[in-house]
Amino acid sequence: MTIAEFQQKQKLPYEAKVAHAEIRAREFYNTILGRGDNVHVSVGGLDSITLLVFLRHIGINVPAISVSILEDKGNQEVHRQLGVTNIAPYMSKTQVLNELGFPVVSKAKANKISYLLNENAEKQTFIHAIMTGDMGEQGGFKHSNRIKLPDKWLKLFGKNYAEHRPDLSYADIPEFKVSSRCCYYMKEKPCDDWAKEHNSYPYLGLMASEGGQREMGLMKNGCNYYGKSTTRSCPFAIFSRQDLLQLTLDLNVPVPKAYGEIVRDADGTLRTTRAQRTGCSMCGFGIHIEKRPHRFDRLREDNPKEWHYWMYNCCTDSNGKKYGWGRVLDHIGIEWEDEYIENTQLSFI
Repeated sequence: MTIAEFQQKQKLPYEAKVAHAEIRAREFYNTILGRGDNVHVSVGGLDSITLLVFLRHIGINVPAISVSILEDKGNQEVHRQLGVTNIAPYMSKTQVLNELGFPVVSKAKANKISYLLNENAEKQTFIHAIMTGDMGEQGGFKHSNRIKLPDKWLKLFGKNYAEHRPDLSYADIPEFKVSSRCCYYMKEKPCDDWAKEHNSYPYLGLMASEGGQREMGLMKNGCNYYGKSTTRSCPFAIFSRQDLLQLTLDLNVPVPKAYGEIVRDADGTLRTTRAQRTGCSMCGFGIHIEKRPHRFDRLREDNPKEWHYWMYNCCTDSNGKKYGWGRVLDHIGIEWEDEYIENTQLSFI
C-alpha cells in the first residue's frame, strides 16, 4: 500500500474502516499461525483495550499482555477485568528517573537533550547539528531543521555547548537528567522478550492520526507489517480518534476511570470528559502542549500520595536533596504546584 492509498483509506466512512480492520486482523492471524507462530495483543490504554475487545468480538481470542504496573490504576483495573497477563518491567520508575533521567518533551527531543546535558559527549558532530542544524562533512554540509533542537529547548538545556550558538541566552544547566530510554527498559524490552519466549507477534492499538513518529511508519508500512526485525499488526492504523471512540461505544468497552466518560458534543464530536490519553504516571512526554488540568493535575486528583511522591520525593540530587517532577516542570515553565479545579486555581499553601 502506498502512502497515497493509505491516506485514501483514512477518508473511508466509519463502517468501512471497521470492516477493513477486521480483514487486516484476520489476515495477520492466519498468516502468523499459518507459519507456525503465535500472536498476542499488547495492551495499555483505551486504544489497545478497545482493540482487545474488538479482536475477541470477531472471534480472535489470543493472549493479552501488559506491563500493567506502569499504567494508571484505572487502566490496571480494566486489565484485570479483561484477563490481561501482567509482565514485570526491568527497571522501576524510580530507578529510571534517578539513573537514566526524566522523559520530557518527546522521545526524539529527549534523546538530543540527553547529549546536551553531558558536557563530555563524544559525538561532537552530532552536538553541533543539534545546536545549529548544520550537518558537517558527514552530512554533505547540508542544513537540517529536523535534527536541530528548537531554540526554546536549546536555551533551557544547551548551556554546556553555548559556543555553538553564542547568540542565545541560556538557563543554568538543570540538576536533573533527561532520557528517552525509559520505555525501552520498562516496557519495550520486557514485552519483546516475552514475545520471543512465546514465539509470538503483536497486535498494537496504534493509529496514524495520533501523529508523531508512528504516523509515517504506519503510512509507509500499512496495517500489517512483516519485516526481518519487526512483525506486527495495527488494525486501527487508518482510524481517527472519532472512529476509535465510536467503536468503544459500539462494543461497550470498559472505559478506565482516568478517561472519564465518552460524551457527544452538540456538533456530534465524541470526546472523553477527562484524559484523552493515559500512560505511565511519571511520563512527561508531551506535557508542554497540554492545557490544564494536565496529567499531573489529574494524578493529584486521583491519587494525592502518588502525586506528592513524583512531584517532590522520587529523586535525590548530588547534594542529597529530594526532588521530583516539580523541579523539571519549573525548569520548562509548566505550572503544577497550585491546585487546579474546574478553571479555578486554588493556592497550594
